[in-house]
Amino acid sequence: MTKPVILTGDRPTGKLHIGHYVGSLKNRVLLQEQGQHQLYVFLADQQALTDHAKDPQTIVESIGNVALDYLAAGLDPAKSTIFIQSQIPELAELSMYYMNLVSLARLERNPTVKTEIAQKGFGESIPTGFLVYPIAQAADITAFKANFVPVGNDQKPMIEQTREIVRSFNHTYQTDVLVEPEGIYPENESAGRLPGLDGNAKMSKSLGNGIYLADDMDTLQKKVMSMYTDSNHIRVEDPGQIEGNMVFYYLDVFGRPEDVADIQAMKDHYQQGGLGDVKTKRYLLEILERELGPIRERRLEFAQDMGQVYEMLKKGSQVAQAVAAETLDQVKEAMGIRYF
Repeated sequence: MTKPVILTGDRPTGKLHIGHYVGSLKNRVLLQEQGQHQLYVFLADQQALTDHAKDPQTIVESIGNVALDYLAAGLDPAKSTIFIQSQIPELAELSMYYMNLVSLARLERNPTVKTEIAQKGFGESIPTGFLVYPIAQAADITAFKANFVPVGNDQKPMIEQTREIVRSFNHTYQTDVLVEPEGIYPENESAGRLPGLDGNAKMSKSLGNGIYLADDMDTLQKKVMSMYTDSNHIRVEDPGQIEGNMVFYYLDVFGRPEDVADIQAMKDHYQQGGLGDVKTKRYLLEILERELGPIRERRLEFAQDMGQVYEMLKKGSQVAQAVAAETLDQVKEAMGIRYF
């Protein structure tokens, strides 16, 4: 019996921070180890180029870094297919055929696209590639006949657009070649999103408020000690506030079941007064190092042989291309344009 297919990936625009790790990467490793799905994980470099076309070197450098993060976190190329989007030319051809099934007006109505265009400040100079990337995303998903696509709630319009394209194609050409995917979404809007060290709702490279899987111990310590806590908690004896305090937020995220009682006791003590921020941060540092230390060590080991890392990506891309080529062949046959 064929396993259901899951497709997931990242835009390689830098190293992955721990928000990526708890939001998606950790779950991918869990899905991989469960062995109930066929997992495809890809580096969406073509998608990243839609707004980094004049800075391709950032994407090129990020490929190796993100691949290291994947391997260090536990993704195993023997169990999951890890590949680079741009190395699968079939995806571009599929995108071209799908473009004929989607109107410009429909793309412009896509809420996710509208939001991201505003965020990036394109104004009237929207790159065509950026505008049509929902179609390219549909090609990514359908090329591997993905049954499930884990994404954030903000990506629901993108999944719905893919589903529309699948229905349109299958109806137009009287076929069932393409598989209509289902999105896997967090249970609530904030699930899977780790706030930045400064309390900002978004952890990002541009804001400089993130902890990265590649950070060494000294860097991790400096970042933890700089975390936002409670601006009114000036003296140790003062009662402190838990809500909005990033130290306790991170403790809740990274604490294990055996830590729950200690974390609750620390919260109670902090709220009553008599517990300083330095002590809470040192405790968080221990919790984070327990989680991130082994990942850092594995990352350093893999980084010693980047040739092997790129060979892994090459082999994964070859496997992915073979699957995409088969789907493309079926698509062209359904359209009646496979001439010989």
